Amino acid sequence: MPAGAHTGTNPWTTEIPTAVVVLADGTVIEGKGVGAEGIAEAEICFNTAITGYEEILTDPSYAGQIVAFTFPHIGNIGTNDEDIETFNLAAASGVVGAIIKADVTSPSNYRSTKRFDEWLKARGIIGLSGIDTRALTAMIREKGLANAVIAHNSEGKFDIEALKKRAAAWHGLEGLDLAKEVTIGQSAKWDELPWDIEDGYKTAEGGDFNVVVIDFGIKRNILRLLAGVGCKLTVLPATATADEVLAHDPDGVFLSNGPGDPAATGEYAVPAIRGILEKDIPVFGICLGHQMLALALGAKTVKMHQGHHGANHPVKDFTTNKVEIVSMNHGFAVDGESLPEGVEQTHISLFDGTNCGIGLAGKPVFSVQHHPEASPGPQDSHYLFRRFANLMRERKGMELVAER
Repeated sequence: MPAGAHTGTNPWTTEIPTAVVVLADGTVIEGKGVGAEGIAEAEICFNTAITGYEEILTDPSYAGQIVAFTFPHIGNIGTNDEDIETFNLAAASGVVGAIIKADVTSPSNYRSTKRFDEWLKARGIIGLSGIDTRALTAMIREKGLANAVIAHNSEGKFDIEALKKRAAAWHGLEGLDLAKEVTIGQSAKWDELPWDIEDGYKTAEGGDFNVVVIDFGIKRNILRLLAGVGCKLTVLPATATADEVLAHDPDGVFLSNGPGDPAATGEYAVPAIRGILEKDIPVFGICLGHQMLALALGAKTVKMHQGHHGANHPVKDFTTNKVEIVSMNHGFAVDGESLPEGVEQTHISLFDGTNCGIGLAGKPVFSVQHHPEASPGPQDSHYLFRRFANLMRERKGMELVAER
């Protein structure tokens, strides 16, 4: 039997472990395998959301990461094809692995079409259950985001020493441009509206604003909410140039969320954004799009100690002096101290004071680090989509609508 096939170190089970996570520092965590079998390197982060596990695991922003859920019961309402967030279905699932505490149970929800463990397997996501996720979370909080290898083998056969070497050798997310791996390959249209409890997803008929979306890893619900405020959407790849964007004669440009190191993606995205900014067109960015805009305006980004991942994050909006409860998902942040003159800090995290939003003085340009489409507040931040629409209304001489 290969070294480390079963060390008996997991107090949560007496079974032979069929999945392991090996950290770059040599720590070995054993559990029960679920989902796909295989081995993969990734960065481990913890997510504090109680609901929305399917949306989290299909968010392209998690490319190159293993998500450890702090909520113990994950998968208990099953899965369905309506709640995935991935826009580019041709790309592999963004997330590499999932770590949960309790065993996967039979689904209990009328919308469920597939068990969670079967869904993980179908999407190629390696899963591990049956461990003390609180201890893992405390470890990440103390030591920071960890490079690791996750492995699932139904026979419990692992070469632990080889996995330790593989984890220690992995380069991590710094310097990685992952947007190219999750973006679409060619332009696409979008006309689906936000979900309605009676009618589900309906289709928009026309729209007031021609908006170009630059797809760094766009989430479907962002597109739905943009369509819901009257945007006719054309989605372009992450590598789109300013000329390619402006060829669509947009009323506004949206910079999407996405994975990886913003500095790496910025090598090609920043010149494009600067070209767009020269035309005085309304621009709105979210998450990686926020970081891309900040870089284009002359600010810097930094790698965070543990990142922000969850649906209970308080953010202060200085434009309204209100506090919002928001969804977060980022391991890099805009350095608030590096914002140049003329770039205003509009939002900050009340957890650690990091930058969560910027605006360009005198220009119809703004962005936020959090995810206003995710609705944990439940809709504290939806006004940002109406604000974007109002900027386009103002430019077109139309009557403004209430943002709140």
